[in-house]
Amino acid sequence: MAGNTFGTLFKIMTFGESHGVAIGGVLDGCPAGIPLDLKAIQNDLNRRKPGQSAIVTQRKEPDTVEFFSGVFEGKTTGTPIGFAIRNTNQKSQDYSHIKDSYRPSHADYVYDKKYGFRDYRGGGRSSARETASRVVAGAIAKQFISTIKINAFVSQVGDLKLDKTYKNLDLSLTESNPVRCPDPFMAKEMEELIKKIKKEGDTVGGVITCVVQNVPVGLGEPVFDKLHADLGKAMLSINAVKGFEYGSGFEGVKMTGSQHNDQFNSDGSTKTNHSGGIQGGISNGMDIYFNVAFKPVATIIQPYETIDKEGYMVKTQGKGRHDPCVVPRAVPIVEAMAALVLADFALLNRTVKL
Repeated sequence: MAGNTFGTLFKIMTFGESHGVAIGGVLDGCPAGIPLDLKAIQNDLNRRKPGQSAIVTQRKEPDTVEFFSGVFEGKTTGTPIGFAIRNTNQKSQDYSHIKDSYRPSHADYVYDKKYGFRDYRGGGRSSARETASRVVAGAIAKQFISTIKINAFVSQVGDLKLDKTYKNLDLSLTESNPVRCPDPFMAKEMEELIKKIKKEGDTVGGVITCVVQNVPVGLGEPVFDKLHADLGKAMLSINAVKGFEYGSGFEGVKMTGSQHNDQFNSDGSTKTNHSGGIQGGISNGMDIYFNVAFKPVATIIQPYETIDKEGYMVKTQGKGRHDPCVVPRAVPIVEAMAALVLADFALLNRTVKL
């Protein structure tokens, strides 16, 4: 299986399956001498881990990361950083009913057709559990680019959507509720909606907004390695993501050029920021902000009709422990992938000029 590595210089390779012994990764290219706050890394993992509230999957995993290399006396050594997170609460029997059939809108069918074999226990490699390894690497990336601030939050669940921009929100409130929405009143409505959907054995999608501040001018390249293109690739590599937009996004098509152009201030900053902090594929020093759309989780705890390996129609029902809405736990994943992209471009930018 190809495609397990992300990045050019600051590079992560992940391994493991949802119901295997462990998941983990090797982070290569991290410079030596970076002080690491291991508690901060574990905190980001705790934000992603299952079983943290009533509105997420009840799989109970401690998700404690173990480092095997690349860290000595609290600092990075410049060598590959190897780490693992052990799986301790697998219930593989919960998936025996789909051993010979395919869940609609899941990776089951294409995996079987592509590889001629699949690990049906929780989706195997296609499970979102793989993203825990990205969160570890992303937490390290955050500490490498420590002057850059990355804050993601839930801005929409189903039809419930914040009508405020990030500048009119107190982002310090994001972690004050299980939905990770910085508006307490909307967070409560979102939580009730997720609980209702869960009770019905169904799922619901949502949107995560991410804001990146204190980005220096000059990250990104003007042709194929545009900063926003790599951010898009990073976000679209996350399980269940169906859309990515930055800056004015699709709303920008409603504006004229004179309305959309970001006029300059004398210091090089801009009066507006429809560009989303990126122009010509290169960061311009303004805030980078983008939205990531997540579909409803494919596995529903309801009866449904599907096909088996022989192509016959069969009836089955979802079982096991699944998120009724993925976005609350995906917030640290979005932050991690943004950090990995920015850390990579920060290193690439060192080769541009003396």
